[in-house]
Amino acid sequence: MRMLARLMVAVVALGATLLTGGSAHAADSVRTYNVWQWNVSGQKMNGGSTTNGMVDAAAASILTRDSDFAAFNELCWSQYEALKDKLIKNHWVSENTSFARFAAIRNEEEPIAPEVCGGEQFGIAIFSRRDLGAATRYELPRYSEKARYKLLCAPLEDLQHMRFCTTHITSENADIDGSPINERQLNAVQDHLEDLYDAGNTVIIAGDFNARPHLQRLNDWYSPTVNGPNNHNNTGAYRELDDLDPRCPGVGEPTTLDTLPVEDPCKDRPKIDMIFVRESLIVGAYSGDALGEGTGGTACGGGPCSDHRVLIGTVTVRVKV
Repeated sequence: MRMLARLMVAVVALGATLLTGGSAHAADSVRTYNVWQWNVSGQKMNGGSTTNGMVDAAAASILTRDSDFAAFNELCWSQYEALKDKLIKNHWVSENTSFARFAAIRNEEEPIAPEVCGGEQFGIAIFSRRDLGAATRYELPRYSEKARYKLLCAPLEDLQHMRFCTTHITSENADIDGSPINERQLNAVQDHLEDLYDAGNTVIIAGDFNARPHLQRLNDWYSPTVNGPNNHNNTGAYRELDDLDPRCPGVGEPTTLDTLPVEDPCKDRPKIDMIFVRESLIVGAYSGDALGEGTGGTACGGGPCSDHRVLIGTVTVRVKV
């Protein structure tokens, strides 16, 4: 219903003028980006360590996959700093570039539990092979004063209408003011993305959405063109870069480990990590893949680095210049 309301407003507006975000312009640039996403379980499975193999595995994967953008969830501040150093040393970017942004999801006004990241900040981060402009950290609806989930976005410094974002939606589903908190957070993220689109921006968002693609709370994310046996009743405007995977069309490959039980719609492990792009801004084919980097039995300190897989995608988009 939220998406339908926006579409009705757009139809009325078209009677007078073309929408800035939805119309093609002669000055539009067409750009192709390789996107990389990983919830690294920085505290849960790595204990905040920067030397147990997780940082090395992540940096190596970013380079191997020729990534233009990278997003992290559940990252400790020292791991963020170590990743910046590693990516500079491995020549993904050069020194003195402004290529990374971080957003804490802990309330900085309250003591952080000492067992989380040794008391340092814990949150989400984005990295770019080209310089980033000023970041915006949108606060999402919360269920606890100690955890403040966010949407983190930043434009490219030399292409201000191209923005990369990440978010980490809570796994909690407690009812807050009449609706589940995870649904409220998803709605808030979508509203911010719609505002960015209406302002003429192209946005790629990668993150841990803590929702399976076929669930109702993502119906106003996925475009109706995704509709099929595995994922239907969609009314949204976005494609997820792995939604064409033949393993489970409309859903994609699982992004969690094989230790979890299989489930519907394809009798597979859950997919909860996504890379979304607005369908009207996609040019030509796109693709996505869930990888095994860092998920091997002894990859990080004798165990897997994370309970999530690396998710990658490639997409060509129109960007206003």
